[in-house]
Amino acid sequence: MEIGIVGKPNVGKSTFFNAAAKANAEIASYPFTTIDANRGIMYVRSPCPCKDFGVECDPKNSRCVDGTRYIPIEAIDVAGLVPKAHEGRGLGNKFLDDLRQASCLIHIVDASGSTDEEGNRCEIGGHDPSKDIKFLEEEIDYWIKGILERGWDRISRKCEIEGTKIEIALAEKLAGLRVNEKHVYKAMKNAGIEKKPTEWNENDFLNLSKEIRMVSKPIILALNKCDKAPPTMVKKLKERELAIPTSAEAELALTNAAEKALIDYEPGDSRFSITGKMDERQLKALEYIRSHVLERYGSTGVQKCIEEAAFNLLNLIIVYPVEDDQHLTDKDGNILPDAYLIPSGSTAKDLAYKVHTDLGEKFIRAID
Repeated sequence: MEIGIVGKPNVGKSTFFNAAAKANAEIASYPFTTIDANRGIMYVRSPCPCKDFGVECDPKNSRCVDGTRYIPIEAIDVAGLVPKAHEGRGLGNKFLDDLRQASCLIHIVDASGSTDEEGNRCEIGGHDPSKDIKFLEEEIDYWIKGILERGWDRISRKCEIEGTKIEIALAEKLAGLRVNEKHVYKAMKNAGIEKKPTEWNENDFLNLSKEIRMVSKPIILALNKCDKAPPTMVKKLKERELAIPTSAEAELALTNAAEKALIDYEPGDSRFSITGKMDERQLKALEYIRSHVLERYGSTGVQKCIEEAAFNLLNLIIVYPVEDDQHLTDKDGNILPDAYLIPSGSTAKDLAYKVHTDLGEKFIRAID
């Protein structure tokens, strides 16, 4: 599973990525700073079973902080998208190609309206962020539509002659986008196209493409720069499903300060405490974050976006595989060493394959 960080240029995608993945992607206030996709690991939080079982865990692929386990999930920060990207404008082709492997998307939106549709700076409120939401969805829809239409006459006629289900042909055609038959069946049902595939027109393709995008690459909105945005705009954008006020800049500042032992803070916290010596400028910046972000919105929103994407959009659950179910250890005696994110409804054998191919091949049984 991979979460894509997307949006137009200069809205804070790389800042969000750096704050979430503790990476070092280049950050600057001009369009197309990100050209090559940045990849990294983000983390979701969950109560660690160590507290329930009264043991001290030995995390290997994750970390445990005071009974909260941080579990890794992959992320990709792609180049900024501009209108007509599906026609190759800007870095559109590269953006869409990088997007193929993402299972869901966090769309970073400049809620302050301080960047125009191209990603250039403008005054706060000078651009309507809701237009960015619409255009990004449409760009992905037209991208999928373009893939579907290529060679469609031949494919549809072949399915009609051979009696093959069109859903299977669609899934094969879109396999490179991580679209499977389940996605296609649901999209076809939602699109409600009753014509024969050989009779589909442009609107049919576009409607189907939209439904495929919605089921295969669901989107959560990160309303970034929320501290600088007009309250009415944040309220308007929050009316949409899965829209979270976010300040990636504040999260990055807090995590950097925590790494330097200047403050006590964990990602997703609603507050921080000062533990080190700082100058007046640093204290003033932290006070701004406290009053304009944490007290106003409850958190910086970054961690909440990641967890909503993982648990809500992707419907993932957390499992802790061990070899000794009595002592909760692996073969080396490590207690609750690993935590994995897997889709809800997965079987024990699915988990066995995720741990190791040999374990899956030789799978006999498991204890929950």
